[in-house]
Amino acid sequence: MKILKSILTAFWLMMPVLMHGQDVNLLLEDHLEELAADDEEVNWEDVLEEISQPIDINTATREQLERLPFLSETQIENLLAYVYTHGQMQTIYELQLVEEMDQRTIQLLLPFVEVNAQTIEKHFPQLKNIAQRGKHEVLSRLDIPFYKRKGYETEYLGTPQYHSVRYEFGYGDYLQVGFSAEKDSGEPLFKQHNKLGYDHYGIHLLLRNLGMIKALAIGDYRLGFGQGLVLGSAFRLGKSYSLATSETRASGIRKHASTDEVNFFRGIATTLNLTKQWEVSGFYSYRKLDGNVKNDIASSITKTGSHRTETEAKRRGVLSMQLAGGHLGWRSNRIDVGLTGIWYGFSKEYMPRLSGYAEYNLHGKNFYNLGLDYKLRLRRLNIAGELAKGKEGWAVLNRVVYQPSLNYKLMLVHRYYRYDYWAYFASAFSDGGSVQNENGWYLAAEASPLRHFRFFGSVDLFSHPWWKYRISKSSWGFEGRGSVEYQPMSHLQMFLHYRFKRKERDITGTKGEITLPTYQHQWRYRVSYQTDRLLLRSTADLNVFHQQVSRMGWQVTGLAGYKFWKMALHLQGTYFHTDDYDSRVYGYERGLLYTFTSPSFSGEGIRYSAHLRLDLGKTLMLITKFGHTHYLDRTMISSGNEQIKGKDKCDLQMQLRVKF
Repeated sequence: MKILKSILTAFWLMMPVLMHGQDVNLLLEDHLEELAADDEEVNWEDVLEEISQPIDINTATREQLERLPFLSETQIENLLAYVYTHGQMQTIYELQLVEEMDQRTIQLLLPFVEVNAQTIEKHFPQLKNIAQRGKHEVLSRLDIPFYKRKGYETEYLGTPQYHSVRYEFGYGDYLQVGFSAEKDSGEPLFKQHNKLGYDHYGIHLLLRNLGMIKALAIGDYRLGFGQGLVLGSAFRLGKSYSLATSETRASGIRKHASTDEVNFFRGIATTLNLTKQWEVSGFYSYRKLDGNVKNDIASSITKTGSHRTETEAKRRGVLSMQLAGGHLGWRSNRIDVGLTGIWYGFSKEYMPRLSGYAEYNLHGKNFYNLGLDYKLRLRRLNIAGELAKGKEGWAVLNRVVYQPSLNYKLMLVHRYYRYDYWAYFASAFSDGGSVQNENGWYLAAEASPLRHFRFFGSVDLFSHPWWKYRISKSSWGFEGRGSVEYQPMSHLQMFLHYRFKRKERDITGTKGEITLPTYQHQWRYRVSYQTDRLLLRSTADLNVFHQQVSRMGWQVTGLAGYKFWKMALHLQGTYFHTDDYDSRVYGYERGLLYTFTSPSFSGEGIRYSAHLRLDLGKTLMLITKFGHTHYLDRTMISSGNEQIKGKDKCDLQMQLRVKF
C-alpha cells in the first residue's frame, strides 16, 4: 500500500492536478443532468451551493460526505476507514485505492472534494483566523426579457427585469453568514408595496462544531430528518436512471442562503452533541405567509412568492405560521435511530375547498407530526425507514439497499401514505409528489457485468386509495424504466433511456363519469464526446402519450462547447415538435451558477442558446446566457397576463460573482 501511495504521489507531482486553477462549479456543471431526476421539484440553488464547496477528504466527517448524493453508505465507510488506517491522502488520485470506489463514482466525486495542504482546525477556529482566512462572496444576477407580457399593459406594477444580490462570508464548514435580496419579474423596486427596496430579503447565520454545539442557525434555515415523512427539506432525487443518487440522507440543520421565498424556516435552530452517540436538536420558526383571507378565514396559501399586481400584493403576509419541534438521535457505527416531533399552527383558521380529490387535505389551525426513523448499516446491506403520525392519518416508508459486489446493486422501497395523512413539511419518495394518499412498491437494479457497460432497470407499482387531481376514483399505476450506458473510452459516452408509465385519468368534459388509463412511452438517446476543452453532444427524445388516441412529441438537440484561455463557450440548438401538452418534451440547458435549467417544449419550434463564462482567477466570474425560442405553429405565446404577442421569446441572463 505504501509503495502504491508513493507511485501515485510521484505521478501527481509530474502532472497538473485536475482541480488546480479551476472553480469547482465549472466542473460541477458537467454532472448536473446526471444528478438530477426528472419530474422532481428540487431547490437547486441551495443544493448546488452546498455541495459545490469542496470537502477536504482528510478532515471530512460522515455528515459532510453524506451531503454528496452519489456516495453509497459502503463507499463512505470505506473512504473514512482508508484515511483512518493509512493516514492523510497526498493526492486526489488516491481515491482509486479506496475499496469499492469505482471509476464512475470517482469521476462524479472529483468536483466536490480536494486534498487540502493547509490543515483547518479540528475545533472551532480562533476569531483572528476567521478574520484572516475567511472568504467573502458577492453574487448578483440580472435577467432581461426582450419581449412584453400582457400583464405589463395594466396589471404588473414593476419592470420586467429580474434581479437578485447575495453576499456571504464563510470559513470552511465552521461559519457561514450572509444575506440575499430578490426582485422577481414584474415586481416594483423601491416603490408601491416595496418602498424598502426589494420584494424579498433573507439573512442567515450558521455555526458548526462550536464545542458541544454541532450546529447553530439563526435567521433563515432548512431542516431534514429521517426519510422526510415529517421534515423533508433535505436534498433528494427520487426515481432516476441510477442508484447512485437513490438514497435519502437526513441533512439535519442547514443554512438557507438562496432566494427561494417559500421552502425555508425563519428563527433559530440548534443541534447539541450530548455524547459521542447522542445528539439533540431544537428549533423554532415564525414566518409570514401569502394567502387569501376573508372574515378571518384563510381559504388558500399562495406559494409563488410573486407580488406583481395589486391583488398579489394584498395577499402578501396576511397570515403567519409558527413551528416548534425537536429531534433526538442516537448513532453508532452500524445503527442510527431518531425521533422527530413538531408542532405548527396558523394565525388564522385554514379552510381550503374540501371536495372531490381535496376532501381529505390539511385544514384547521394547529397541527403536529411525530416520526420514528432508523437506519441499519451492514457490510453489504443497508436498511432504513420511518414511521410517522400526524394529527390525522399516518405514513410509513422502508428502504432496503443490497450491494453484493462493486458492479451490482439492488434497492427495494415500500411506502404507505394514508389518504388523510397531514404533513405540511414532508417530502419523501413518492410518485404523486406528495406524502399522502399513496401505496407503492419500487424495485430497482443496477449492474455492470461487462466492461464499459452499465445497465439499469426499475419497476414501480403504486395505487391511490382516494381521488387524485383529474382522477375521480381510487386508481393504480405502473412505471418501468430501463437504461443502458456505454463508455468505450473516457472521452466518449452514449446511453439509451426508456420509460413507460401507466396511470388513470378522467376524460375531459365527462365530469369524472368516464375514467380511462393513460400510457406514456419516453425514449432518450445521447452520444457525447468530451475532453478537457471540447464538448460535443447530440440528444434525441421521443414521447408518445395515449388516452383514446395517441399523440407524439420529439426533439433533437445539438450542443458544442469549448474552453479557451479563461473562458468557456457553449452553443446549443433544439428542434421540437409535439402534438399537444401531454406529449411535451424536456431539455437541459447550461444555466447560471447554482441553477439547473430544464425547460419543457410543446408545439413546434426552434430553441437555441449561447452560454459564455469568464473566470479571472479565483476572484471574478462572469456568466452571460442568451436564449431564443421561435415557435412555428402560433402567433401568441402563453395566455392571460403571461401572454406574449408574437412567435419569439428571447431572454438575456447575466451573473457576476466576486470572491475575496
